[in-house]
Amino acid sequence: MLRTSLIAAVSAALLASVAPASAQAVLTASSEQTTTYVRNFNPFGQTSARATTLDFIYEPLVVFNRLKGNQPHFRLAESFELADDLKSITFTLRDGLKWSDGEALTADDVVFTYDYIKQFPALDFISVSALLASVEKVDDRTVRFNLNEPNSLIANTIVGMPIVPEHVWADIADPVTFANENPVGSGPLTEITRFTPQVYEQCRNPNYWDADNLKVDCMRLPQLADNPQVLAALADGTLDWATSFIPDIDNTFVAKDPEHHKYWFTPSSLVSFQLSMVTPDENNRKAFTDVNFRRALSMLVDRQTIIDIAGYGYPLINDDPSMLGELYKSFANPEVATQYGQYGKFDLEAGVAALDAAGYVDADGDGFRDNPDGTPIAIDIEVPNGWTDWIDAVQITMESLTEAGINVKMSTPEAAVWTSDLIEGKYSMTLNALASAADPYFPYRRSFNPDDFGKSRFTAPHWENAEVMDLLDQYSQIKDPAEQKAIMDKIQLIVAEAMPVIPVYNSPSFYEYNTTRFTGWADADDPKYSPVVSNANPARLLQLLDLDPVE
Repeated sequence: MLRTSLIAAVSAALLASVAPASAQAVLTASSEQTTTYVRNFNPFGQTSARATTLDFIYEPLVVFNRLKGNQPHFRLAESFELADDLKSITFTLRDGLKWSDGEALTADDVVFTYDYIKQFPALDFISVSALLASVEKVDDRTVRFNLNEPNSLIANTIVGMPIVPEHVWADIADPVTFANENPVGSGPLTEITRFTPQVYEQCRNPNYWDADNLKVDCMRLPQLADNPQVLAALADGTLDWATSFIPDIDNTFVAKDPEHHKYWFTPSSLVSFQLSMVTPDENNRKAFTDVNFRRALSMLVDRQTIIDIAGYGYPLINDDPSMLGELYKSFANPEVATQYGQYGKFDLEAGVAALDAAGYVDADGDGFRDNPDGTPIAIDIEVPNGWTDWIDAVQITMESLTEAGINVKMSTPEAAVWTSDLIEGKYSMTLNALASAADPYFPYRRSFNPDDFGKSRFTAPHWENAEVMDLLDQYSQIKDPAEQKAIMDKIQLIVAEAMPVIPVYNSPSFYEYNTTRFTGWADADDPKYSPVVSNANPARLLQLLDLDPVE
């Protein structure tokens, strides 16, 4: 209680001490947790850019609404058209678009962006270049993307790449390390009016095309390091919009002001334990690349206890070896449960027996299991500092792993360090989250696409399977639902058999809000889109534009 009170006092003092320069409607939000802010607004950056860079500074062409069957909300683009042969897609930009510095935003900027990421492959964090034969300007408002292969789902991928202004980025010598401290963008909030390691303010774009719908003048982002600090700021009413795990939320947050303190959780990201198939530790690598070890480990994960204790009952269990679970149940192949379902169930005795049968026994008498060749296994489970629900989940799992004779510990680096380790594969074991989508094609491709290895933490296991990638390519090249289902059934069986990740649960989309200063929030009664302020959710842009200040 004392610690929470002190955190609340510090958070309140910090927030109260930061007065907005001249804004009338200031939205205070928490979209990332970090111990200090570094001024970086590079939209291609995956580890160091501020979480309000995408969407708010660099507006996407289209936002696809996964809560409404992937319905498109057109933003910089006013339309797109997929060719009948699925070999090209044409986007038409809105008329009169401008960058925040007043320069015209045209098809030239779109073409430049895609040429740019081809020139600097490290910028292509969604590996879209490999799908494109060429990108051509049709006229000042029209761009055609010509594809290497037919792709019925290509629009969803293309809109994931931020469009940048040619007149700024053409002169950047090293765009990978460029901090972009004073961004020129296209979104609603482009002006960085104040920046310190403890707080920054991001204010309205003077040339925003949709200014009539923007009622928020500035967004204030206080530095909050962990879940308890976010809870303290939420409970004392200083935050308007947040995404954070909040324990016992009805009592710790809502009860403080039931009229204004609100939340809405929906099933979302898959949270799974992952092992690096390319970990620098050679001995660990022997175990991690063995499906028998992965299956045994999965049977040692007490998912329900994790949900009940670490997750306060919020998450939805996912014991599906194919990763899909309840969220994608309409796509499920029943053969997965029949053939491989046992590997997703917690069974300490069966997990121990599986390790014994596969030769993972204590060869040197130190009390810990070794590889079949006698070399030691020592696992460090890495999760970000301050992510209290994940830390609790790891601690629960460590109990059963230790009981089964596995040498395991936990480390808690800063989130940026953790992200970098996952991208490079230089970790042993971790918890990782994968954003949900309207179709399992997207989480599968994002998890297992070799072109994304070394670019994204979502490919952290570095598991390769050429047949899966070939089937995913086929899936995106046809329109017939029956043919697509047959392909998806095959993919599920391959993934379930190999179990490259160990599903634990589907996390709710953590979304907390305060109606004291703003109205227009999405909720269970008006589920118009996902309103989570995380940078993994482009629909947060739609939520921002729906907010109205309370007079």
